[in-house]
Amino acid sequence: MLSFGLAVQVSAMQSPQALVQATSEKMLAKLKADKQLLEQDPGRIYELVNKIVLPHFDFEYMSQLVLAKYWRRASAEQRHAFTAEFRTLLVRTYAKSLSAYTDQAIDFLPFREVKGDDVTVRTEVEQPGSFPIPIDYRLHQRGGEWQVFDIIIDGVSLVTSYRSSFSREIRKAGIDGLIEKLAQRNKDATGG
Repeated sequence: MLSFGLAVQVSAMQSPQALVQATSEKMLAKLKADKQLLEQDPGRIYELVNKIVLPHFDFEYMSQLVLAKYWRRASAEQRHAFTAEFRTLLVRTYAKSLSAYTDQAIDFLPFREVKGDDVTVRTEVEQPGSFPIPIDYRLHQRGGEWQVFDIIIDGVSLVTSYRSSFSREIRKAGIDGLIEKLAQRNKDATGG
């Protein structure tokens, strides 16, 4: 989960892998440079994630994939609210994984095309004394730029995992119930 979301918006003319790598290096360099600052103010990591990483995600498309059939049934207001809460959840998850970063090496493997506008950038995060953790980023082109729409950690798709848990919640409490639960979880996690 460490490098979750270290992807970038990429011009259609550039290699997604090269730019995912450049952004990963930028984020990790910032973590090292600001280590003391981040220890004093752990909330600052959220700013870094928002500024460096998240502009390169297609949250609306991720939300569509996660909600699946429920996306089509949701109102525009529900879609907007879900996407906002889901984004906040991912920021928290990513920031938490970054706060545990301790100089593990990230290896970038050759990317493979799934379709013409859909690629997978494959990485492995080295773990001292253990096997590396494979982390794959699925990107697609939107508006001439590459954007992340799924992350697969050790063979488990983020989209598929959330789809499974969220669909159970929707069956139990409806889309509004899921949105309320996410909002409360996000609020509790930030102390708000």
